Amino acid sequence: MIKVQLFINGVWRDSADGRTIPIINPATEEQIGTLAHASKSDLDEALAAADAGFTTWSRTPAFERYKLIRKAAEILRTRADEIARVMTQEQGKPLAEAKMETLGAADTADWMAEEGRRAYGRVVPARAEGVYQLVIREPVGPVAAFTPWNFPINQIIRKLCAALATGCSIIVKAPEDTPASPAALIKAFADAGIPKGVIGLVYGVPAEISEYLIPHPVIRKITFTGSTPVGKQLASLAGLHMKRATMELGGHAPVIVAEDADVALAAKTMALSKTRNAGQVCVSPTRFLVHSKIFDNFVEQYTAGIKATKVGNGLDEGVTMGPLVSERRVQAIDALVGDARQKGGEILTGGSRMGNKGYFFEPTVISNVNKDMRMMNEEPFGPVSLMIPFNEFDEAIEEANRLPYGLAAYAWTRSTKTAQALGARVETGMMTINHLGLALPEVPFGGIKDSGYGSEGGTEALEAYLNTKFVTQLA
Repeated sequence: MIKVQLFINGVWRDSADGRTIPIINPATEEQIGTLAHASKSDLDEALAAADAGFTTWSRTPAFERYKLIRKAAEILRTRADEIARVMTQEQGKPLAEAKMETLGAADTADWMAEEGRRAYGRVVPARAEGVYQLVIREPVGPVAAFTPWNFPINQIIRKLCAALATGCSIIVKAPEDTPASPAALIKAFADAGIPKGVIGLVYGVPAEISEYLIPHPVIRKITFTGSTPVGKQLASLAGLHMKRATMELGGHAPVIVAEDADVALAAKTMALSKTRNAGQVCVSPTRFLVHSKIFDNFVEQYTAGIKATKVGNGLDEGVTMGPLVSERRVQAIDALVGDARQKGGEILTGGSRMGNKGYFFEPTVISNVNKDMRMMNEEPFGPVSLMIPFNEFDEAIEEANRLPYGLAAYAWTRSTKTAQALGARVETGMMTINHLGLALPEVPFGGIKDSGYGSEGGTEALEAYLNTKFVTQLA
């Protein structure tokens, strides 16, 4: 049995009142462990530790911070197999995906550590003789980070390392569905020698923790990854207290497949992208807008790729898609598919729950869709694809931009002119054309409109953790 504890002021411990939450394996529905449920007194201790930790860490030279973060990355790499197995057991994704996520986190840590050494200020030429004008970059202060279960390590590492690289302390409220792999991530940083109080890890009732941490005077920045409705609530609370916030929220990614696209490559690549993590990905492709002249060909090849997906326990050999994370996600997807079916949708493959044990749902492709369907307007967050033909370019652009989401978009075309037009006209924070090029450590990652604001990748990610101070002096 896995036992996950809180990490407060450099100590792994149970909650003050002894409360725990069960950890469930989504492939077997069996309890595989427990995690500590933080009380108010635990949060108070975490806040005090973060305050003291910030004083220590913000005064630590950037080069020393860099070395410790890089050391944590190397520890992660040596533990990747062990951590991946734990992640698969609690989250469901195939073992290969879990290991890739863990190793990717190490790469993110490396990049953020390097970039943190380069948070340069500047000297501004003065108008008067003997005047110096300096722009100085300083860490914003203790951070409260709220992270989801779909990428238990990847979503934490971006926030954690951006904070650490810039000199901030951080309290991570990790996901209760998948708590063990985040704990293993934090342990790597603790074992690397990050001073006590700089990193805190808590679990509990998300709303209770966010409502306590965000208004607290110790916390100076909020970072959240999750659904748009919850993100709006947290952003509103942060705004009331003038706290800086980064919001990485929901999406409903369009895929535009132009008449001149490489159909075979597009179908194969997007089928693999759709089934990754059982579609439980904020940038997962959902609305496939395919030119009518190639519609049947694309749908046939794409559906064949989806049918070839091997669904099962992520620990089993050859499995390419695991279960959904919980029973509530199965019920949500089943309700959306049922609504589409009732409103005239044609199920080309899938459409049902799988088996009597575990939270498995068939990879699903639906054609003959219309805008009245809930799934055409709500983020499904599951292995469901919607096929929509179009005739004119403007028609595809209109549908791509119809929803209030603007996180990610995909496109396939052999035409440079079309590619440029797509990049210019699709309203999105990220767009990848003719390949999968999102979420690398060195590139921006974030959305617009109801998909949030701010970035969790590239140099932009560190900007949100730094204050700009102007100092002018007459010599």
